Amino acid sequence: MKKASIFAFMLLGLQVAALAANSDGPVAIQNRATTMTRSMSGKVQLDEGQYLKVKLLNIQMLTESEDLKIRFAADPAILDQHLAEAQMRYEMDLASLLRPKQVAMYQQSRMSMTALGSPSR
Repeated sequence: MKKASIFAFMLLGLQVAALAANSDGPVAIQNRATTMTRSMSGKVQLDEGQYLKVKLLNIQMLTESEDLKIRFAADPAILDQHLAEAQMRYEMDLASLLRPKQVAMYQQSRMSMTALGSPSR
């Protein structure tokens, strides 16, 4: 049991070290989450409580994404699958924090961003 605990702590330490060595450290993730939340707040009119919850959700999603990128860097197919699952969980959690009108505004915002990003024919 003692050896298993030591091994688990060593793995955790390696993962923390890998995250720290990554360019997206905690400060960068905080900054990205703040930017994302501000942008979203302007589009869906978050109240103060929602703003704080959405920011925490964004931090969680960004941290999880970075962790997945490190863990599954060697297998792009599995990485894509796990990232898609994380995005789905994020969308569901976000929808639970927003009012129906806000969810509609968020979906419209996402559709317009996708439309702008795709080439016109």
